[in-house]
Amino acid sequence: MHSMYRSVKRIIDPAAALFLLLLLSPFLLLLACITLLTSKGSIIYKQERIGYNGIPFMIYKFRSMYVNAELNGPSLSYEKDPRITSWGRIMRKWKLDELPQLWNILKGDMSFVGPRPERKFYIDQLTKNTAYYRLLTMRPGLSSWGMVQFGYASSVEAMKERMQYDLLYVEKASFFFDAKVLWYTLLIILSGKSK
Repeated sequence: MHSMYRSVKRIIDPAAALFLLLLLSPFLLLLACITLLTSKGSIIYKQERIGYNGIPFMIYKFRSMYVNAELNGPSLSYEKDPRITSWGRIMRKWKLDELPQLWNILKGDMSFVGPRPERKFYIDQLTKNTAYYRLLTMRPGLSSWGMVQFGYASSVEAMKERMQYDLLYVEKASFFFDAKVLWYTLLIILSGKSK
């Protein structure tokens, strides 16, 4: 991958994240208040993910599930998942729960576009007979080609299928490809039809 692309992206990402955090701060405060008032638990949900070069980091989201949703260990979400709160369903439909990840981008953990960050529990399963390690050569993204083309995965097999899209992104990454992913992401958000 061209070094200039990486360098420019490392300047644009945090600058754009800071701008959006300032611009959206009243809206983020409103989302935080509704999250607090509609169910018990913390406003922000944090979870360890694996990022660039295999380095763990904490990802931040507005909490969309009830407290102790994973008492029995890691479990992927699925359609009509009873662990998701009513307000959480609304946030997920419009991807509002993902907005705190702007902080991750500002910190340098993530990019606006990149492979989807996963948990080590699932990476350990995905690395068997797959080229998942190649996804760790880029910073994970708030959005990804896999998310806009495939959507959420409710099983490891579905994750493997979605991974193929992100591997294609890693191979073909460019400003044009990033713009394409962001455009598709915007269309999905505006339609409220997250996959």
